[in-house]
Amino acid sequence: MLKLTKKADYGLIALKHLATSAGGVSSSAKDIAECYGIPQPLLAKILQKLTKIGLLQSLPGSSGGYRLAREASKITALEVIRAIDGPIILTACFTAHGECEQSEKCNVREPLRKVHEGILQLLNTITISDMSKDEPTNALLRTTPPRQWIRECYRLCCPISPRNSAMRPAVTTLSVGNRKKLSTMPVSRSRR
Repeated sequence: MLKLTKKADYGLIALKHLATSAGGVSSSAKDIAECYGIPQPLLAKILQKLTKIGLLQSLPGSSGGYRLAREASKITALEVIRAIDGPIILTACFTAHGECEQSEKCNVREPLRKVHEGILQLLNTITISDMSKDEPTNALLRTTPPRQWIRECYRLCCPISPRNSAMRPAVTTLSVGNRKKLSTMPVSRSRR
């Protein structure tokens, strides 16, 4: 399963906190940790790492702390995640060596590469400023709607062939009351 590490999650939380602070006021690692229930020593290390790569500024003194080094609209989620966790790798195919025992015969490498690139593009379009808003972000509104995403994933990963057409889940629309719902429950092809 592809998921963020706690460190990346905490880094994004801290940057969002700093982006929403009134007038770019700095906050200490202790203040942020207490506000969100994050272990302070771990958050301090994360903030130091983000400072080292230039996403944050560290302000010394008793009234010091951390603040964003750039505008929140210029810092992407991808930058933060890579700074903390390193490169995002969906499968071994996408590492520097990019080879495995199945490389020659693999029939999902290209579809997975497209999924991998889509994830990276999405994370690169979402900024800390976008994450700081309550309404849906422009970056998310520019992406493919979920229904089309599901269909595309099925098309890439479950191509119809005489052998597997009965096994492929069907995307159907169900009427519930006055509303329609998208369902991906398996539907026998013979009943259609």
